[in-house]
Amino acid sequence: MPINIPDNMPAAETLENENIFVMQGQRATTQDIRPLRILILNLMPTKVETEIQFLRLLSNSPLQVNVEFLQMVSHVSKNTSQSYLDYFYKTYDQIKEDKYDGFIITGAPVENIDFEEVDYWDELCMLMDWSKKHVFSTMHICWGAQAALYHHYGINKFPRDQKISGIFSHHPVVRNHPLLRGFDEVFYMPHSRHTEVRIEDVENHPDLQVLAVSNEAGLAVSATRDVRRIFIQGHAEYDLLTLANEYKRDVKAGLHPQMPENYFPGNSPKATPMMYWRSHANLLFTNWLNYYVYQQTPYDINAI
Repeated sequence: MPINIPDNMPAAETLENENIFVMQGQRATTQDIRPLRILILNLMPTKVETEIQFLRLLSNSPLQVNVEFLQMVSHVSKNTSQSYLDYFYKTYDQIKEDKYDGFIITGAPVENIDFEEVDYWDELCMLMDWSKKHVFSTMHICWGAQAALYHHYGINKFPRDQKISGIFSHHPVVRNHPLLRGFDEVFYMPHSRHTEVRIEDVENHPDLQVLAVSNEAGLAVSATRDVRRIFIQGHAEYDLLTLANEYKRDVKAGLHPQMPENYFPGNSPKATPMMYWRSHANLLFTNWLNYYVYQQTPYDINAI
């Protein structure tokens, strides 16, 4: 949250030069406040687990946030009953006239399929186009980020020789960017994907900016210059045991997966992993809600 100080206070210039958000008195007294509206398109097969992960991060803020979930009508879920989705999730027809402060598009286990071959690709493209006039800021996660970079900017994904899975160190490449404000010079985030977006393809696009990278995992965080669209290649939202459950699922399926890196103590799947990415995950979502949703979205949501 910003600090509110009297107009023209000498400290303001110093604080602003340090990239600390200062709201002076005149703006503070005229600023209207209302609950934020956040829409989540949940493409993950583990619907309930994913709901909990994102709601946990969105709740770690003094802001009041109203959350709605969205489903794809062009896809039949194999892991979640349709009655559950119909009760807790909305469809495009139910929200197409609405406006939202923020929109989250999750990852999906379809990385090895060409974008156009995904059964709900046309519906997803329609939603991404709809968001341009109905959403103030959209955060795209993992495959959702790859899909958005491809749809909006023609930047393709490429297969990796081996799936990248584990907890990897990252570093910001843009000093004091508000989305990463408060981050340490090294921070950690889970990755779990078969494909990647090349750093140079994002760097070479004039509308995009690379914000954080990993020497092992590659591109991690990027955004448009106005931060109306954010692309997270990893899974900051993952719980302690999410990677373990994925690994055990793939072992059971006979896929012979590599063990997640930097995850199981002693590289023993029987050992309990240690959580060391939660604080930065909370900070990432809090920064997004504060600097790029709450502080910038119009009070009259219909003005988006």
